Amino acid sequence: MQTRGVIYIHSSPPAVCPHVEWAIGRVLDRSATVKMGWTPQEAERGTMRAERAWSGYAGMAAEFAKALAQWPMLRFEVTEDPSAGVDGERIMHVPGRGVYRAVTSAGGDIMIAEDRIRALLATTTSAEALRSGLDQLLGLEWDRDLKPYRQATGGTEQSWLSQVS
Repeated sequence: MQTRGVIYIHSSPPAVCPHVEWAIGRVLDRSATVKMGWTPQEAERGTMRAERAWSGYAGMAAEFAKALAQWPMLRFEVTEDPSAGVDGERIMHVPGRGVYRAVTSAGGDIMIAEDRIRALLATTTSAEALRSGLDQLLGLEWDRDLKPYRQATGGTEQSWLSQVS
C-alpha cells in the first residue's frame, strides 16, 4: 500500500545532521546516505532545518519518527497521507516534551477518537478542564512550540524521497 508524506526537521545541531540523513536512509532501505539540503534555522541560531517529501508504504511515518526520536534535541514533524484503508497521521517531537502522534483526515485535520472524547468528558469537572483536555488531545503545546520554527523556513530545497523496492 503506497502513500506519501513530508519529513520536517525544524531544528537540528549541525553535528547531528549527517546522523539524521543516515537514519532516514535506513528507513527507506537505502545503503547510501540521504541528502536533506540543510539550511540555517532562523528561529534558533546554530541549528539547521530541512524538509523533504517522501513516498513509500503505509506506516512509514511512524518508522521515520522512531528513527528520529533517537536524538532528543531534534524538533521534527512527520506526516503521512491517508491511503486505501489506512488513516493518515501526524507525528511531532519537541525536546523536553517528547512525541505527539495523531490520526489525520484526508484534509490533514487531527481526528480524535470517540473513546478519547468520552473519557475526557467523563473525567472533567469544569469547562476549563475540558478545554485543557481538548488542547492536549489536539497537541496544542507541540503546535505552539513548533510554530516559530515552521515560519522560519527560508529557502528550503524541495525534492522527493522514495522507498527503494
